[in-house]
Amino acid sequence: MGTIGVVLLVFFIIVCVLLVLLVSIQDDGENGMGGLLGGRGTAAFGAHSASVLTKATAVLVALFFILTVALALVNKKPKTDKFVDSIPEEEIAAPATTDAGNWWDEAAAETEEAAEATESAEIAE
Repeated sequence: MGTIGVVLLVFFIIVCVLLVLLVSIQDDGENGMGGLLGGRGTAAFGAHSASVLTKATAVLVALFFILTVALALVNKKPKTDKFVDSIPEEEIAAPATTDAGNWWDEAAAETEEAAEATESAEIAE
């Protein structure tokens, strides 16, 4: 990840932390529990706090999505077929034979040789 990726990642982490904090301090309104969890008489940011918090949350959510897409594009790797790239062209054109390969053919060849030897021995007698 280059310098741009690191800078984007730092901004992304800052936006994530701010978004979590901003959502956690928002007032949930008069819906739901109806004041069981605490008083609603105080406003931390004044009378227009709901609109300020709502706008700030919308801006941070937009930044979150923009930074997510930007990080995905910066960290995107080109699609390559690693299996084909790792094999030399000589091996693709003519596969290598090994001693352990085709053991069933070797066993069949030995069986045929033994049968021919038996037939030639019977003919010689």
